Amino acid sequence: MSIRVRFILVIGCLSLIATGAFAFLSYSFTINTALDEAQKKGDIVSAFLESSLAFYRSEQRPLIMDMVDKERFHPTLMSGFAISRGVWDEFKQKLPGYRFKQATVDPLYAPNKADIDEIRLITDFNDNKSMQRKSGIMEKDGEDFFYYAQPIEVKKGCLRCHGNPADAPEDQRNMYGTENGYNWVAGSVVAAYVTYVPVQNAIDDARNSAMTLFGYGVAGIFVLSLVIWFFFEKKVVLPVRALEKRASDISVGKRLDEKIETSSEDEIGKLAKALERMRISVVKLIERHSSK
Repeated sequence: MSIRVRFILVIGCLSLIATGAFAFLSYSFTINTALDEAQKKGDIVSAFLESSLAFYRSEQRPLIMDMVDKERFHPTLMSGFAISRGVWDEFKQKLPGYRFKQATVDPLYAPNKADIDEIRLITDFNDNKSMQRKSGIMEKDGEDFFYYAQPIEVKKGCLRCHGNPADAPEDQRNMYGTENGYNWVAGSVVAAYVTYVPVQNAIDDARNSAMTLFGYGVAGIFVLSLVIWFFFEKKVVLPVRALEKRASDISVGKRLDEKIETSSEDEIGKLAKALERMRISVVKLIERHSSK
């Protein structure tokens, strides 16, 4: 394998590694930026929902409970779950692609049933009561989302509707039955508010950008290899071959009267000067031998 090929292979491999590393760093930076942005949006959305629900519980619900018969149950007036769900249904029209779920292990309202990933979240909150939030990446329906989850701990007031089914409002029993959403225990975590912020497009864009960058890098390496190839051909390979030919000729006594010219000051120039000194030495040696 020639020096030229070996040099190009070394440069090509190093350049390829550098290009791959740069593309990976670009991908990681873009993804981290997108996730940071998604987290900020998740914080804002969750804070808005939490504030809306806190205002309802502290200001509105006590008045409603005083005004409505205890056997009556109007979800959109009396259920925090229904209130937050209704607010989200309006809110998500402004933010297409966002999702929100009151993921519950055993809900009254069937669509709130937690899936296997959400059950893991609820279990983590139950096992660690000091944990007030959890976030990360989760796949839903083949799409990646940044999720922001907060635990829902059973309060004493929740047991009016979710304790013994016999004590629940008659309207609620007629509406939802008595099989699910009951016998909750105060202090336990039975559900979680989970906000899903779409990040699939950002991930796809980051991946495509990294692949494009890597493609440009490979193209650049190819062009660089061609430049190096032609540079070596003109500046290294041809001069070295010419010096090799002169060295071979000198070794068999040919072209001894032709001076080896060079204007280069690099290693090839030094090699040419060394060969010229050798040519002169050979000529002198032959002349000395001939004069005897």
